[in-house]
Amino acid sequence: MDGVTVTGVRGRARIVARADGRGGTALPVLDGEGPLAPRRTRSTGPGAKVMVVGAMSGPLGGDRFTLSARLEEGARLHVGSAAATLALPGQTKDAARYDVRLDVADGAELHWLPEQLIAAEGSDLYVTTRAELADGARLVLREEQVLGRTGEQPGRLTSRLTVRIAGRTVLDQELACGPGAPGGWDGPAVLAGYRAVGQLVVVRPRFARSPVPAQVLGEGAALVPLAGPAVLVSAVAPDALRLRRLLDEASARLD
Repeated sequence: MDGVTVTGVRGRARIVARADGRGGTALPVLDGEGPLAPRRTRSTGPGAKVMVVGAMSGPLGGDRFTLSARLEEGARLHVGSAAATLALPGQTKDAARYDVRLDVADGAELHWLPEQLIAAEGSDLYVTTRAELADGARLVLREEQVLGRTGEQPGRLTSRLTVRIAGRTVLDQELACGPGAPGGWDGPAVLAGYRAVGQLVVVRPRFARSPVPAQVLGEGAALVPLAGPAVLVSAVAPDALRLRRLLDEASARLD
């Protein structure tokens, strides 16, 4: 419409987890605004469980989403999502942005296991995940990205993952895929023609004493130790189902 400036949606969600002194975990902060709605669900263990519900479609072009979780000493938290995140084209040509910030204190444990992020045709999304861990913190973090829905071309997706332990960066990587991405993203050195890519980061203090050796985990997946008590599993697959299977098998090996 002439004379009207189209801007994207702004959405934020915050989670704070704290040991309750009785062997469980309390959530003194659990709030969201706009399209992000974190909800506590039943947990079978001593930790708390939260599902992030998308209250509307997106992110669309121009949207800005921020999701943060902070675990205090001794807290245990499992965070998932109710459905896959679908990046779609919007009314503006601006890229969408989705920022995740995780802060895990000494003795706390976070399982960050959202569903897949799907870059639909025509979308443009820049997603960043930054995890700050204290010495003695534990983390299981899974990222899964799918380039395009069935039968369509992928959207543009840029993903940056950073993990810091005790103030030291142990992982800082960025992957750009889809139209306009640097050349070679679909070649044999990166995705090799596959359309699903994922990472699994596992941080355990015991890895400092007993490092996990680098190894190939079947077709399309590999494990490498990081410069700290952590390992990274990278995987590519033809579809989301196969990708999840590869990452679940890797996670089971590292338990």
